[in-house]
Amino acid sequence: MSRSPTENPGPAGKPAAGRRGTRELLRTAGIIALVVLITLFAVLNVEEVKVDWVIGSGQAPLIVVIVIALLVGIVITYLAERVNRRRR
Repeated sequence: MSRSPTENPGPAGKPAAGRRGTRELLRTAGIIALVVLITLFAVLNVEEVKVDWVIGSGQAPLIVVIVIALLVGIVITYLAERVNRRRR
């Protein structure tokens, strides 16, 4: 009896082309769930809020304020890790 190409494992025990492993499917499902949650978060946080800057103030959608705060946090963390690596 001959098997179809998708039934036989490929080289090194990997699934043949066109077939996904359980780990890859779980990863894809996790990414989809994360995208849905982020989208819902963005849609639910569109109201305008007052933002006080160092110089002046203004109005901005809440999601924009949250995203800017997240990006500033990522940049600060990245820079702090670079400084820490140079000291070692």
